[in-house]
Amino acid sequence: MNLQLPLDAAAGYKSPSRRAGLITEAWATQTLYCANCSSPRLERLRTNTPAKDFVCPKCESAYQLKSQGHPFGRKVLDAEYKTMVGAIREDTTLNLLVLHYSKDAWQVVNLVLVPRFALSVSAIEKRKPLRSSAERANWVGCYIVLERIPLEARIPIVREGMVRSKLEVREAYRRLRPLERLRVESRGWTLDVLAGIRSLNKREFSLGEAYSLESHLSALHPANRNVRPKIRQQLQELRDMGLVDFLGAGRYRLE
Repeated sequence: MNLQLPLDAAAGYKSPSRRAGLITEAWATQTLYCANCSSPRLERLRTNTPAKDFVCPKCESAYQLKSQGHPFGRKVLDAEYKTMVGAIREDTTLNLLVLHYSKDAWQVVNLVLVPRFALSVSAIEKRKPLRSSAERANWVGCYIVLERIPLEARIPIVREGMVRSKLEVREAYRRLRPLERLRVESRGWTLDVLAGIRSLNKREFSLGEAYSLESHLSALHPANRNVRPKIRQQLQELRDMGLVDFLGAGRYRLE
């Protein structure tokens, strides 16, 4: 994979943001492949196609690219809050590509893929409405909070300039595919429990430690009054997916 960005894609443009968008989108068109199937390329959609930037010509998986010239923090700026939450609830989200490039060298430094079925409402944070004097008065945007997405679902394609193999990327994507079969509400619980367990920073953990997430999960799902049974249920889901192993005697291990 060539990590050098094609500067000629923005020839004649002066706006820094426009140049960066054209250059990174051109690189993605020339370089990226589908994680969901064996297609070696993605097709770029025409400008102003709502939300979608790329689509796989073989399996029709859709991708959205977010790029910037400095490292991403804990949040990624996204579009309208209601639209994003609605897409999650209707199961129409896109695979998300988060690209960090060097402004000096114009090279890709980091590229992370978040599968479309790994986004939950809990990972979406509402922004403050625009002021009444703004052109889009009272419009409410959102952030995607990366740390609320389980580590397994933040699949590195490029990490600090090192390219991961297609085989590894596709295997990581395939491993999460069972999430796609879950109902959206149940999937959100599964993702939140997995992210919570990851936050314990332990590969092996106890049921009691999983229960320590109760207040956090209650805040994410205030309508549910039976959080502990829900935690046990989601641990079973994660076991069935091969992401958690039951060790016995109330002990578990992340796989």
